[in-house]
Amino acid sequence: MPADVLIVEDEPDIRNLVVHHLTRDGFRCRTAGTGAEALARVRAAPPDLIVLDLMLPEMTGLEVCRRLRADPATAGVPIIMLTAKADEVDRIVGLEMGADDYVTKPFSPKELVARVRAVLRRSQPGETARPLVVGTVSLDAARHLVTVGGRPVELTPKEFDLLHALLEAGGRVLSREHLLNRVWGYARADEIESRTVDVHIRRLRSKLGLEERRIVTIKGVGYRLETE
Repeated sequence: MPADVLIVEDEPDIRNLVVHHLTRDGFRCRTAGTGAEALARVRAAPPDLIVLDLMLPEMTGLEVCRRLRADPATAGVPIIMLTAKADEVDRIVGLEMGADDYVTKPFSPKELVARVRAVLRRSQPGETARPLVVGTVSLDAARHLVTVGGRPVELTPKEFDLLHALLEAGGRVLSREHLLNRVWGYARADEIESRTVDVHIRRLRSKLGLEERRIVTIKGVGYRLETE
């Protein structure tokens, strides 16, 4: 069945452009022109992914993202933000609120389609023989489930993928460039994209309770997970 994508954009020309290219690539698309409409559509039938413009009337995309992430029923829905090039602060805030990726306007439709495919691919549960366990942290990729001390932890798709990569590394240091390629599919890093990793690591740590200490920052390099 084609993946269901909700496009939240108040400018009809941009909305129609996104719908055209995603539909042509086999996606099933729904649309919303305001934040309130988007929330209603998501709660009625959660999509597989949301393309969310930040500059919406009445309710900003940041507020929409915050509300979706605060609701357990929609916390795991992947979100790609559409932002203006000058909105660096908003992009960082959006990532801190749990957005999985962003595309800056004006954007290439091909790039957007590629980002949608990459985020959807990484949000799907992988197959593994058994859960990965370090301390009281357990990640079951087949069930897409993370627990800490036996309690389920709600992670966004990107947070899940980051933790998965760190657990699989078995204590090895993973550079920001490696994580950008593994989790986001970026071929090269720049300053903003490197900060994307830092933002998601910070959010991941905040959800691991006392186990947050296991994610160690290696200055100037990247991160590793303490296995002892």
